[in-house]
Amino acid sequence: MTDRWALAPAEDGGVEIAPLGPDGLPAGPVRREADLAEAVRGRPEVARWVWRSTAEVYPRLLATGVRVERCYDIEDAETLLLGHEGRHGEPRSAAAALARLRGRPVPPDPPQRSAEPGSQSPLFEPQAVHVPLADLVEVYADQQRRHDATAHPERMRLLTAAESAGMLVAAEMNRAGLPWSAEAHRRVLHDLLGERYAGGGEPRRLAELADEVSAAFGRRVRPDLPADVIKAFAQAGIKVRSTRRWEIESLDHPAVKPLVEYKKLYRIWVAHGWSWLQDWVRDGRFRPEFLAGGTVTGRWVTNGGGGLQIPKVIRRAVVADPGWRLVVADADQMEPRVLAAISRDPGLMEVAGRETDLYQSVSDRAFSGDRDQAKIAVLGAVYGQTSGDGLKNLAALRRRFPKAVAYVDDAARAGEEGRLVRTWLGRTCPPAAGATEDAAEEAGIPVPVPEDDPAEGSGPQEWGRGYASTNARARGRFARNFVVQGSAADWTLLLLAALRRTCAGMAAELVFFQHDEVIVHCPEEEAETVVAAIREAAELAGRLTFGETPVRFPFTTAVVECYADAK
Repeated sequence: MTDRWALAPAEDGGVEIAPLGPDGLPAGPVRREADLAEAVRGRPEVARWVWRSTAEVYPRLLATGVRVERCYDIEDAETLLLGHEGRHGEPRSAAAALARLRGRPVPPDPPQRSAEPGSQSPLFEPQAVHVPLADLVEVYADQQRRHDATAHPERMRLLTAAESAGMLVAAEMNRAGLPWSAEAHRRVLHDLLGERYAGGGEPRRLAELADEVSAAFGRRVRPDLPADVIKAFAQAGIKVRSTRRWEIESLDHPAVKPLVEYKKLYRIWVAHGWSWLQDWVRDGRFRPEFLAGGTVTGRWVTNGGGGLQIPKVIRRAVVADPGWRLVVADADQMEPRVLAAISRDPGLMEVAGRETDLYQSVSDRAFSGDRDQAKIAVLGAVYGQTSGDGLKNLAALRRRFPKAVAYVDDAARAGEEGRLVRTWLGRTCPPAAGATEDAAEEAGIPVPVPEDDPAEGSGPQEWGRGYASTNARARGRFARNFVVQGSAADWTLLLLAALRRTCAGMAAELVFFQHDEVIVHCPEEEAETVVAAIREAAELAGRLTFGETPVRFPFTTAVVECYADAK
């Protein structure tokens, strides 16, 4: 008996299912059943369901209380395979894959929709083209052959399985929601912003700060309009290119202090103010629509609500249910540990395997105990800060950890030359990818921001945050980062899959994930079990992703009632 079954919702509301053989082709007749949930619930022996899109099927199953252990998402696999084949950006739907397979005109993908507040509807679904089960299985079988044709088939299969697991996790997180206290949120807003005025205008504290800015300039200035502020500074004899905080904080002018404070509070008011609370929090839960693999590096994004950009002060509103706790876990120094694992640098692997702080260990070896200098050097190697002091730091790093630096140097060179660059498991960076803002900002690389954006890039950034560049050097810097950040994203998918499996028999639920941080909401009595599960999942994910290495992937965990208390 096969443990893999294909599944395709029928246009009449029923479902088609069929067992699959090792070659991906049907191992038995196609069966039609009237109810999707009953078809899946009635077959607990099925270890992996193969379907077109997790977004199409799994929310419907979860709504009826049906959970599946594993799946294979055909459209997600198509995205990964197209990237590996150097065809990033081609239509990735099952209908497009079938057309390519049969040599027919390839239809475009349905447009991505914007999330609606409180919506749990699947991301791509209203316009998705129905694909009968027989055609779906034909695409699946072809994908198995294409996996075999990759440079490292087993790694690529693991990546596809991990990404499909991530889709399940995202759907479950969307349904669970992040515990959120509207009352606590309102208190935070009142403390920061003061009273709200009728008519939807700026709250009291923003109005006061706007008056202070105008008084400092000696004329009426709109601090929410960068062009107005730049003009005011110019009239005061000060030339600035933008009103970003890092540029204006060093200026000697009485308007700077109230302006910086205004910008900080304005950002909160616009991105997480009273209107946001009304739109996105329902029944004690915030439900951003998590999208696994939403960026080229594999990092997640959210479709609506700014779910991955919750300011620290607003985290005071993330409160566990009575008798429950939030287990907040942060991966410690993830990028340099991943670099050690993928480069196989003996020295860096040894450092990354110690119980001690990684940056301090690096500093003891190469920077005379200067931890800050060591951290700058390591992040500079990963993110491409290779000029000025960065060049000097890189030289010191190269002497001690030559294979690690050579690994990212080779990736950068490939990016500059327009060649494909891959993560350890096989996720592929297209030749002209742009650098992500996350990576650029962490490394201190200036990120272009439109001057007419009142929030200056600080509001919710949903679909794959970043800026595109055709400059070869910029592509090289991104490729250098991609092999590390993308491999880290691959590792975290396996971490989530392992943690999800452990939590399956508990009341605990995964409720939040971003890059190197995960939050589990659980009864107080399960908290220590969850802490141990996270540690074990990290170790397992390290072995599965990178093989047997001495590299450790520790987490700093906190068991708290309020998210803000974890920092």
